[in-house]
Amino acid sequence: MNKVYKDIPEQEPDIRGKYRESIDILRSRLSLLRGQDRLLMTMYWENGNSITQIGKLAGLNRISLARRLNKITERLMEGKYIDCIRNKQSFTQQQMDVARDYYLTDLSMRTIAGRRKLSCYQVRKILQKVERLIHSSGSGACENDDGRRKMDDGRRTIRPSSIVSGLS
Repeated sequence: MNKVYKDIPEQEPDIRGKYRESIDILRSRLSLLRGQDRLLMTMYWENGNSITQIGKLAGLNRISLARRLNKITERLMEGKYIDCIRNKQSFTQQQMDVARDYYLTDLSMRTIAGRRKLSCYQVRKILQKVERLIHSSGSGACENDDGRRKMDDGRRTIRPSSIVSGLS
């Protein structure tokens, strides 16, 4: 009953090897997340649960869960909040909180203003300062013409959605 198949495609090990560096970066950045986002990403990337399993456990539609995982992956791979952490001495705690809410949690400026008891103008000014410092530091969060992120040493990384779709 148990048969050994000789025609196993050699593609899967190549795919995993191709994306290994990006997956390792992503796993190391999971600790930056909080709450349900962290739980979902840990279940998917660390525990190896399928989207269907996670959806049943969390009571979420698997299609919207897949979109949510892609968005979280994209934000973690983007690296703008990582650049903020690298330049932490240039920011106040309030500015770091706003940067976290905007770049990592993906909250709107209006929502951030409400949560942080700031005006929308103040939030916009903080984010402009963060953007200026990120671009002036010459960090790796700059984007190429084709929508891919460029790393510090000039290498191109893959799009986050291709990591998820390539391993599913």
